[in-house]
Amino acid sequence: MRASLPTADELQRFMRDSAYRPLTFGELVDVFDVPPSEHDAFRRLLGQMEAEGLVVRTRTARYGVPERMNLVVGTFQGHMKGFGFVLPDRPDEEDVYVSADASGGAMHGDRVVARVERSGPDGRRREGEVIRVLKRAVTKVVGTLERHRGHGFVVPDDRRLTQDVYVAKADLGGARDGEKVIVEITRWPSPRRGAEGRVIERLGRPDEVGVDVKSLMFQYGLPSEFPAEVEEEARRVPDRVSEAELKGRWDLRDREIFTIDGADAKDLDDAVSLERLKPEAANGAAWRLGVHIADVSHYVREGSALDREARERGTSVYLVDRVVPMLPARLSNGICSLNPGEDRLTLTVTIDFDPDGQPLRHRIAPSVIRSRRRFTYDEVEEILAAGRARGADARFVPTLRAMDELAQKLGALRRERGSIDFDLPEPAVVLDERGQVRDVKRRSQDRAHKLIEEFMVAANETVARHFLAQNVPFVYRVHEPPEPEKVQAFQEFLFNFGIAFQTGKEPSPRAFQEVLERIRGREEEHLISQVMLRTMRQARYATEPLGHFGLAARWYTHFTSPIRRYPDLVIHRIAHEVLEKGQLSARRVGVLLRTLPEVAAHASLMERRAMEAERESVTLKLLQFMKDRVGETIDGIVSGVTAFGVFVQLPNLAEGLVHVSTLTDDYYKYHEKHYALIGERTGRRFRLGDRVRVKVARVDLQQRQMDFVLAEEGKGRGRTRARASGSAAEKGTRKRARAGAEKAAGARASAGAGAAAARALDAPSVAEAPSDRLPEATAATRVDEPAAESAQERGNGGRRRRRRAKTAGRSR
Repeated sequence: MRASLPTADELQRFMRDSAYRPLTFGELVDVFDVPPSEHDAFRRLLGQMEAEGLVVRTRTARYGVPERMNLVVGTFQGHMKGFGFVLPDRPDEEDVYVSADASGGAMHGDRVVARVERSGPDGRRREGEVIRVLKRAVTKVVGTLERHRGHGFVVPDDRRLTQDVYVAKADLGGARDGEKVIVEITRWPSPRRGAEGRVIERLGRPDEVGVDVKSLMFQYGLPSEFPAEVEEEARRVPDRVSEAELKGRWDLRDREIFTIDGADAKDLDDAVSLERLKPEAANGAAWRLGVHIADVSHYVREGSALDREARERGTSVYLVDRVVPMLPARLSNGICSLNPGEDRLTLTVTIDFDPDGQPLRHRIAPSVIRSRRRFTYDEVEEILAAGRARGADARFVPTLRAMDELAQKLGALRRERGSIDFDLPEPAVVLDERGQVRDVKRRSQDRAHKLIEEFMVAANETVARHFLAQNVPFVYRVHEPPEPEKVQAFQEFLFNFGIAFQTGKEPSPRAFQEVLERIRGREEEHLISQVMLRTMRQARYATEPLGHFGLAARWYTHFTSPIRRYPDLVIHRIAHEVLEKGQLSARRVGVLLRTLPEVAAHASLMERRAMEAERESVTLKLLQFMKDRVGETIDGIVSGVTAFGVFVQLPNLAEGLVHVSTLTDDYYKYHEKHYALIGERTGRRFRLGDRVRVKVARVDLQQRQMDFVLAEEGKGRGRTRARASGSAAEKGTRKRARAGAEKAAGARASAGAGAAAARALDAPSVAEAPSDRLPEATAATRVDEPAAESAQERGNGGRRRRRRAKTAGRSR
């Protein structure tokens, strides 16, 4: 008999063997010679493996691995129209399209087992049915309560949750019709009945100040407070740097070092300095750049409560009216923030550049600094534009002008090597003291932003190169080349503007950068830039240096924001260990090799969640702003053309759809090849980049929708359905859009996504923005079009309510 039970790995290897056939529990006991005393333990092992989706038990109680049984284990990603996709755990498998009738009661985010029922001739287009839900992802839902004859339904804010939650009268908790509430699921949905729940919290009326963002935070699982043990640990962190802490550190307190940040920033985690050198006396170096990053790892020790919470959060989230920080304010705004006039512990990277901006040598060392000045971007931009400053700031002018000169050289070298240099405007939402939208402005990147971007990129590349040479376990920022089919779609898109796009066998970042240079100054520059962004993959964290396509960099990392990004904090720890000890012990290497992949994967996931929440918070405020402009006529540009209408982007970057049914002068057909709607009789065309005049007809904050009508169509000619850009439904459906579920060709330029893409400090550079700040979606293919629900359906509650009535009736 065996001395021990077989492991999960042994069982999986055995079941994957080509000669294996599904076996019962008793047959597996015989094969592995499991003694009777271990039968219960063996049964528990198989049960645990089944719960994790590692093995599947058939109806005849036989066990096998999913891939040998035409099954797929993965995460169910719902769609607003009811269908969804199973994203397999195995990276080498294609996604599985699941129709609304085949979802098996699965909700967005659930871990499921699906049976593959149909595959295309190329093996890529797979369709299937969810046969089992392994783990529920959603236990609480935020939404709007609709009361009906005593009971009620909660309509989820997240439109990927397509079934409303039934709430019995006894479980309403006093909530009123139309209130935002949080409902706890008490009975999960099934193929024949809807979900049921009880109201556990009333958030207030949707139009009350702060309720919208509070609802958004709950929807995305953003914590509003830190656990008590984390706050207690933060309170024990000193608020001043002691003399003992300076031992062994490079003392830079006498240097001219300062910060440059947004006016409302409080977590200042990077400071800069620059010295002009004489090349003949400095081994050819003309510049010495200093990038000084807050040494958060000194205060947040590995394994502490602060560290566990930071790891779970992954990143700070910057909503329109508030920040959800990764670390408590005592650290993020206090001892870790590089506030002027205060001693602060840092990790410094200095880089010597030759007169042309080529890096020559570098140094990385623990340090202590004292910032001389807290500049805002606007202040620096004003100084650079004027070439001078008044009062005490006059002494910083030579350094700022030199920084601007070096930054321009670094930017030119980046573009020369092929780095993609986006310069997208973003909507700047201005709030009043009550949190209401006072104005929405269009803001572009300026020299001050680009200065900091270039310096942060240089530091990140230098750190990645340094520790790659040290051959230690590390976390890299990787951005892989775009998928060939997306490149082809972008190529066809550019053809409509008379722009040739040749990439050769492998797409190169230089080819994309050349397109940006060709369109600079043209009316359609913003539109083409955003479609190009959508062509790119998303950047992610990884433990292998796979390169960064957008930056045309062989290696890259995130090192410069440890206050708000957990991977940066991890990198600081590794850097300290290597710098202090020269090398890592074999035991430490083993620990890092085991833990870093999970850290990278989780941080990527949390970053994507933060991006979606930030984008939707902008959408909410844009809609609030537009609600007061119903009836106004505004000039816009056609930013997308589909079979169901044309999307129009306004100057403030909000976007809506003019539905084809409101074009009453002709019958319009969509010509996919030309990305145009063309009238059959008149030959009238609507194409990408066309300027049109639209009237704002209706804004629906709850549904994140607007209605537009072409101004020239006349008053009362009909309404159009449209979405504010960056809405929840506009979060991308990746390559599974090609599953053919409800394909609608067209080009999309999302204002919310573009805004996030262009944020200089939230991504190390605008050049990295395509991967960091946009949902994956084929540039010229979109399936999540909103027009499938007609005006009549909206009037009586639409398909959602019809489905709700059926499922609720069955469950009563």
